[in-house]
Amino acid sequence: MSENRDGKLSTYRGKRHFDRTREPRGEIVGAGGKPVFVVQIHDASSMHFDFRLEVDGVLKSWSVPKGPSADVHDKRLAMPTEDHPMEYRTFEGVIAGGEYGAGTVIVWDEGTYEPLAGSTDDKGRTFAEALEHGHATFRLDGAKLHGAYALTRFRGGEGSGERESWLLVKKKEARTHGRPAPDPQRARSALSGRTLRQVAEEEPETAVEDLPGDSG
Repeated sequence: MSENRDGKLSTYRGKRHFDRTREPRGEIVGAGGKPVFVVQIHDASSMHFDFRLEVDGVLKSWSVPKGPSADVHDKRLAMPTEDHPMEYRTFEGVIAGGEYGAGTVIVWDEGTYEPLAGSTDDKGRTFAEALEHGHATFRLDGAKLHGAYALTRFRGGEGSGERESWLLVKKKEARTHGRPAPDPQRARSALSGRTLRQVAEEEPETAVEDLPGDSG
């Protein structure tokens, strides 16, 4: 999951044509206040949730097919994807057909998080380093998700030759609360209150020739 600072967004940018998609090109930005998280629902070739944490100026991202759970007994598969720019945390709309990730996106939840003990641990690891080593714990404070969670890599990693696979798990606490992942088709955006269907109807797929920068 590691890339040097200048290359953090190279994979993200390399997969997209910014004259054909309204997704933000984005920049790597410095820290300011508490780090943020966002959970987006993405109706692409397969429906899934995208779980993103602000780390070192970008959004570290995982595809979570079933979405985050508020049940401590649930272990959600989380597959890492490319780093996304910070501007992506407010992105909603329809990614045009033929583009990478074509389909409708809404922001299901967003808020801030704080690293917990075990991430910035007695070995002096930063949160980013804890993720590199395959385990990090954090507390979410969102509109829908609250409380402590852990991300743990159980397969793959640098030099293994296998694709990385992670688990996203709710940690047991004295008070456990938060909303479970909903039926994606019925879920409403934390930003606009819209469903996937409403976004698709209100922001229909834009023809390539209608977007700026394409000369046909």
